[in-house]
Order: sequence, then structure tokens, then C-alpha cells
Amino acid sequence: MSAREAIQPTLFVPHGAGPCFFMDWNPPEAWNAMAAFLKGVAGTLPQPPRAILMVSAHWLEAEFAVGGARQPGLIYDYYGFPPHTYELRYPAPGDPALADEVAGLLGAVGLPCGVDAQRGFDHGMFIPLKLMFPAADIPVVQLSLRGDLDPQTHLDVGRALAPLREEGVLIVGSGMSFHNMRGYGDPRFGPVSDQFDQWLTATVEASPAQRTALLAHWEAAPAARLCHPPRAEEHLMPLMVVAGAAAEGRGRRVFSDRVLETTLSAFRFD
Repeated sequence: MSAREAIQPTLFVPHGAGPCFFMDWNPPEAWNAMAAFLKGVAGTLPQPPRAILMVSAHWLEAEFAVGGARQPGLIYDYYGFPPHTYELRYPAPGDPALADEVAGLLGAVGLPCGVDAQRGFDHGMFIPLKLMFPAADIPVVQLSLRGDLDPQTHLDVGRALAPLREEGVLIVGSGMSFHNMRGYGDPRFGPVSDQFDQWLTATVEASPAQRTALLAHWEAAPAARLCHPPRAEEHLMPLMVVAGAAAEGRGRRVFSDRVLETTLSAFRFD
């Protein structure tokens, strides 16, 4: 295996609705295709990752923060779901040394990043990873979003973290390509989500320079604010980080499905 082949890709994956993959849903098959995609991710990697850096839509701070706990607990940050979904477990270890490295890489480019040695894993992390890496034996570190949700800043964060890929770290953005809570289940949002998804796919698959320029101004895309309402675009920002971490790598859509009347997609950068 060449050095280039050993470099981990970066991924943007949908994490579904709460603990949707681990409960009954109506219709029953709603999340099956997404679950199958997530279960197949590990088999597409050049080698098992040494560690995972997870950027979840469910952690926002005034400034960037990275989880530094050795054995993080779980944060069941979803509400109104069946009791058994609050007993889910994902005992993956943390990696304090990697957390310190992340903070150092961001600090070196003028982006302050604190280390939070207490925070656990939120459901944007443990729900998809239970499917992607069910053994929970790979160390995971979570990185927050910054509360201003500035797309260029999150692209810059990814660019600063790109060297981690050569160290065997898999960088995963966990969010949703469509996330308007009023739109889920509404057939009128099917064409709306299609418009934005087509733009997003073309943007991800563009040259790296064009990709960066377009993502930095994503709100100008067709139907952008119908898919991610103002001040609620946190589910799109993890894509900015993994696109930035792709550096000069090319991107492509690797999954798409119609769920709750909307199109939801996943993207990979190599």
C-alpha cells in the first residue's frame, strides 16, 4: 500500500433522527438504506483508522473546543423517544493526546480551541458510530462547531486539521444535508431538498478551489435557506470542516435516499 493510499478520507454522514436506527419507526423501512450505508463505511476505508475525529452538529461553543476525556460518557441529547434508547452504550475510549494535537493545530492558525476534559459523546457521535464501528474499540475525539456558524472559518478549521489524515485519523462530519424540522414529512419539501442536494453534490464534486469558494457562500445556493433556516445551519457546518480537511482531494456523493419526503445525502473526500 502506498503512502497516498494509506491516507484516510474525510466523510460527511447523516446521523438520522435521534436514535432512529435503534427503534421502531413509521414507516418501518424509513431509515434502512441509511443504516446500511453507515454499516458499510468501514469496509471502504484504506485501512482501519488509528483514531476518529468527529465533528458533530450537536456541539456548539462560543470558541472551538475539543473533547479531552479518557473515557467519555454519553449525552442522550434527544427527547421523547422510547426508554430503551436511553440505555444505548458506546464505550469507545477518548484520546487526550489527539485532543491536544487538535487544539495545537487550530491554535497555530489563530483559531483558539480549548480542551474540555469532562464532556461526553453526544448522539451526533454515538448513534452513527454504533453502526459504522460497532466494536467501539477505536479512540474517538469530538470537535465542536463555533457558535457563529461562519462557513469560511469552519473550512479553515478543516484545512488546519488535514495533516491528521496522514496519521491514520479518520475525520467525520456528522450532520444532515437537509435539516428544516418543518420540512420533514412534508411532500412540498421534496423538490426543495432536491434543488439544494443537486447544488451540494455539484459543489462537492467541483475542483477544490471552486468547492471552497462555493461552500463559503452556500447560503446563495438554490433553496439553501429553505433547507437550512437562518441560524439553524449547524447540521451543514460539519461538511465545511471535512471539505476543508480534504485539502486538494476530490469529493463525491456516496449515498442519497428519500427519507421523510426529503433527500438526504452523504459525501466523501479522498
